[in-house]
Amino acid sequence: MPKVKTRRGAAKRFRKTGSGKLARNRAYSSHILTKKNQKRKRRLRTGTAVDQTNQKAVRKMCPYL
Repeated sequence: MPKVKTRRGAAKRFRKTGSGKLARNRAYSSHILTKKNQKRKRRLRTGTAVDQTNQKAVRKMCPYL
């Protein structure tokens, strides 16, 4: 079998945690921040786990992650 190419855009967006789960950054945190309150912006800074429904697709895009 030939090697599978990694989707480079996905490789930059996702990482694997110590327990093997997939981590991601939250969306909506890069611009138009004036109308978002402090609590919301603080929450956007924290990362989160990839949802169970999307994990299969992410693992397919990043086979060596």
